[in-house]
Amino acid sequence: MTTKETALSSRPMVKELFTVGKYKPNQGRMVRQVTCLTIWVVAVVAAWRFHTLVLTGAVGSHVVGYLIAVALGGLGMWIGYRLINWPKFADFLISVEAELNKVSWPSWRELNRASIVVIFTIFFLAAILFLYDFVWQLVFSWLHIS
Repeated sequence: MTTKETALSSRPMVKELFTVGKYKPNQGRMVRQVTCLTIWVVAVVAAWRFHTLVLTGAVGSHVVGYLIAVALGGLGMWIGYRLINWPKFADFLISVEAELNKVSWPSWRELNRASIVVIFTIFFLAAILFLYDFVWQLVFSWLHIS
């Protein structure tokens, strides 16, 4: 690591919120985009729910309530965008994508066969547990315990 990369990666998140630049924009793009989109969805839903649960009726004007909700949603979206460009977190996401590229994914046929085995195993275990429960209910009712 160079001195500049060390200085970038040690910069605190609060300081990072007030910068505009992108950190390693061409690396880990897919994971970073999905992470940012997820944070944005959470921010927008949280702002909307905050508006419907807290601001409705608490603020005198509906316009003020909507403006507060939009400001909170925008703030959450900005934090999400800056979070994926924070060097420590961005390096983590870049390494996650690098590891995902190493995974050998199963073919559709293998996936279907494995899914069928899992589903049948779950049903088989559910049937066994049902039978155990039924037998123990009979035993306890015969002994007048329950």
